[in-house]
Amino acid sequence: MCVQMVAQDNVIDEVVWVVGDEAILKSDVEEARMYFMMSGTNIEGDPYCVVPEQLAIQKLFLHQAAIDSIDVTEQEVINELEREINLRVNQFGSREKMEEYYGKTSTQIREQLRETVRDRMVMERMQESIFGDIKLTPSEVRRGFGKMRVEEIPFVPTQVEVQIITQQPEIPIEEIERVKAELRSYAERVNNGEAQFSTLAVFYSQDYESARRGGELDFFGRGEMVPEFSNVAFNLTDPNKVSKIVETEFGFHIIQLIEKRGDRMRARHILRKPEVSAESMQASLEKLDSVAKAIRSGEMEFNDAVQLSVDKNTRKNFGLMSNEMTLSSRFELQELPQEVAKVVYEMQVGDISEPFVMIDKKTGKEVCAIVKLKNRIDGHKANPTEDYQVIKDVMIAKMKQQKLEDWIKKKQATTYVRINENWCDCEFQYPGWVKK
Repeated sequence: MCVQMVAQDNVIDEVVWVVGDEAILKSDVEEARMYFMMSGTNIEGDPYCVVPEQLAIQKLFLHQAAIDSIDVTEQEVINELEREINLRVNQFGSREKMEEYYGKTSTQIREQLRETVRDRMVMERMQESIFGDIKLTPSEVRRGFGKMRVEEIPFVPTQVEVQIITQQPEIPIEEIERVKAELRSYAERVNNGEAQFSTLAVFYSQDYESARRGGELDFFGRGEMVPEFSNVAFNLTDPNKVSKIVETEFGFHIIQLIEKRGDRMRARHILRKPEVSAESMQASLEKLDSVAKAIRSGEMEFNDAVQLSVDKNTRKNFGLMSNEMTLSSRFELQELPQEVAKVVYEMQVGDISEPFVMIDKKTGKEVCAIVKLKNRIDGHKANPTEDYQVIKDVMIAKMKQQKLEDWIKKKQATTYVRINENWCDCEFQYPGWVKK
C-alpha cells in the first residue's frame, strides 16, 4: 500500500517503508546503497527502488526466522564480524583509511556492524531452510541439460591443470642467527621498558599489514594461526612481557598479548624474515634446471621429482595445484599466481618450464619453481561429459532462485506493507508489494 507519511521539516531521517512491524528508514537505504557500491555489487535499475526492496525482502526473512527460532551463536557472529572488518580493511587499503572514511574507530565500526552481520547470517540460515536439501541425480542433470535453451548453457572459459615443484633457497645459519639476535634485542628493550612493542613493530616488522597498526592482529582463534604461533600466543598471560622467538613457515616472530576473550585473543607480533642471498637463489634455480632437464630427457619422471618439492600440499598430490576457489585442479589463467600464469600461457601440454622465481602466496617468501602443463581445456559451451558439476551447479542455483521467488510472493500476500508515496513509483522485481 502506498501512503503519504508525514515527517517534520526539522527531522533529517524518515520512514520510507514499513514491512510487518519493521520500519525501513531513508538512512538505512543510503547505508545499504553505499555498501553495495563499496563491495562492487552492480545495482540494475534505480537504486532507490532496488535497495529498499532488497531491505524489505530481508525483513521478511528475519521475521520468519524469529517465528521459526532460527538464530546464530555469539561466537559465530564474532568470527564473521572479524572477517567482515578484514574485508573492509582490504577494500580501503588500510585500517586507517577505513577509519577515516567512516569517521569512527575500528572498535566503533565493529559494534555498528555487529547487528548487520548477525542479521545477514540469520537470513542465510533462513534461506537454507527454504531451499531444503536439493539433490540431483546424474540422470536428472542430463535430462535438465537436454531441456536448456542454447542461451542458458554456460560458457566455460579456457582452463589448465598445472603440476609444480618448488624449492626454498638455502639460508645460511649465520643469517638465521642474525635475525634471531635482532628479535632478542627488541624483546629485551620492551621487557626493560626502553621501548614500546608497537613502535618497534611499525619500524621493523616485515608483516607490513599489521606493522601499520603497531603489529596488532585482529581477534583470532587457536586454529586460525599456524600451530607454532598459536601454541606460544595462547600461553601468554602477561601483556607487559614478550614471548620467546617463534619460528613458522613465514619467518621468525616475537609476540605480545593484548587481551583474551574466551577462546579468542588479540596480540601484537613482529615478523622478521631471513634474507636470501643472490648466490643461494642462483644455486636453487640451477638445481631445478637440472631436475627439469632430467625430466625432459626421460631420466626422471615428474611424479618422482615432485618428492623434492618443499610444498607439502602439492607434493602429496604429485605436484598438482589445487584451486581454492573451486576446490578442483582446474584454473582459469587469471586464477593462477601471476608468475605461474605468465609461464604457462606459452606452454604446450606436457611441456616442462624453465626454472623461475615466484612469491609463495601463503608465506610471502620467494621460492624457485618449475611447472608442467598437465592439461589444457579450451573454452567451450558446457556439456555433461566434461562439465557435469558446472551444469549441476547452474541447475541447483535456478531451483533455489525459484524456491525463493515463490516464498517471497507467498509472504508478500500475508504481510502488512506500507510505502511512502514518494517511493512508490518503481518497477519492483516483485510487484506484490503494492496491493491493488
